[in-house]
Amino acid sequence: MMMDESEARSKRERLLARLGLSETLLVAFSGGVDSSFLLALAHQALGEGVTAVTAASPVHPRRELEEARRFTGERGINHVILRSGETEIPEFVSNTPDRCYHCKKALCREFLRLAVEKGISHVAHGANTDDLQDFRPGFRATEETGVMAPLIDAGLCKDEIRFLARDMGLPQWDRPSMACLASRFPYGTPITEEGLRMVEAAEDFLLKRGFMGLRVRHHGSVARIELSLLDLERMVEEGTRETVVAELRHIGFEHIALDLEGHISGKMNRGLSLGS
Repeated sequence: MMMDESEARSKRERLLARLGLSETLLVAFSGGVDSSFLLALAHQALGEGVTAVTAASPVHPRRELEEARRFTGERGINHVILRSGETEIPEFVSNTPDRCYHCKKALCREFLRLAVEKGISHVAHGANTDDLQDFRPGFRATEETGVMAPLIDAGLCKDEIRFLARDMGLPQWDRPSMACLASRFPYGTPITEEGLRMVEAAEDFLLKRGFMGLRVRHHGSVARIELSLLDLERMVEEGTRETVVAELRHIGFEHIALDLEGHISGKMNRGLSLGS
């Protein structure tokens, strides 16, 4: 179904008006398109009344933290870097299917603590209506803790947010969807800081070589590379394949596999019984 640009802009104006009623707002800011759009709009509505908070730990790629810092710095937005401790949560490290619930619950509590400390009245995160279609146990944590989802409340989907972000001149408008590095591990595989480091190093290497919209999945000694379909052919070109194999083996993987299906968001949720 084709997006209605006029309706998308109307949703943005209604959201802007709602955000203006908050007086003060703490925005969970990852640096992706959704949270960047929400933060930019909140800053437009509230000025110094908005504060961004970004979690920093081995679970979050350092490149994303630097991009988040750049975004807030260029716009003069108050920004707090919160050292989060996901790898100290047993349910997170054991990597059960509800891993995200335990992670998000702890993180939301820290955000709420920070909001109280700074006298901020509300906390919001940047989920959109498309996120409701996938397995997202973290939503239960945000609902239980009272963290708002203004983009969902406004009925905004990913395509509308990308359109509106481009309309506002935000550089993130076409950035591929982001997810924490823990999403690279199959459920049941313990999450280790060494494994997170390996995944981050492998993805950084591929990004620097111009590959986009990618994931490096950690299957023990095997790195399974997911790329956009447009990049599959380039990966197996003479010279490129050998260089990638050599670098990922240097990082610590023994075997390097290319997923012929390409990158598909939520692929690691296959096989889960979501109705149970």
